[in-house]
Amino acid sequence: MYPVIIDFGLVDIFGFQFHLAIYSFGLMLVIAFYTCYYFLDQDLKEMGYDEKLASDIIFWSALGGIVGSKIYHIIENLDQILASPNPLGQVFSGSGLVFLGGLLGAIIAVTVILNKNDLSWLKFADIISPLILLGYAIGRLGCFLVGDDYGIPSDLPWAMPFPDGLPPTNIAVHPTQLYETIICGLLFYYLWSRRNNPRVPGSYFFKYLIFAGIERFLIEIIRTNEKYLFDIFSGAQIISVFMICIGIYFLMNPLNNNSASDTT
Repeated sequence: MYPVIIDFGLVDIFGFQFHLAIYSFGLMLVIAFYTCYYFLDQDLKEMGYDEKLASDIIFWSALGGIVGSKIYHIIENLDQILASPNPLGQVFSGSGLVFLGGLLGAIIAVTVILNKNDLSWLKFADIISPLILLGYAIGRLGCFLVGDDYGIPSDLPWAMPFPDGLPPTNIAVHPTQLYETIICGLLFYYLWSRRNNPRVPGSYFFKYLIFAGIERFLIEIIRTNEKYLFDIFSGAQIISVFMICIGIYFLMNPLNNNSASDTT
């Protein structure tokens, strides 16, 4: 695996020494956010919105996503964090960026931005939802390069070990990160190619919840995550079921789109 893309070693600047490196996961996150920004910026320019709007949405979704993912990670691993010799170090480390927690945090942050600009939540949810899948697909490539979030042992031809993974394994396992990259990439294309013609405002966002929920629920079957409910379902699967149910409910019972006066 390639957890580090370029290692510059120990760098000394004005007497302050630090280890400088470009890490694969961080690099893929940056690529994911900038790619999503590019697509969103092009869309909003064509629709006549302020050029600053796309950067505001991406910035605050990133910030909200990081905060939300860390909160989810803390809740899910509270016992381990409290038992560690350095709990604060665990909380503020670069690990623990859990997507499902990040999704909720990003939704809250973007909702604040949309309300501030008096924009339709449902309209922008349809525009942004394909980009969530795109960003997730790219981010999973980062997980693959690090050797994190892999699956259970497998004898399939494409199964592989992660000897330097987190945690390491010399047993061939499902590369679930690549599965998710391919699946979510295809889902992104499906929603993105149809995003400008929703029959009902918000329908593509709720379709996203259904698609993403089903995808994650099925992937969790071959993932190594700890099971909670009845020792069968993981925390991600429980949340995925809620996502699917919310998506189906609001597709069948559309929301009123008159709550925001988007005049553009």
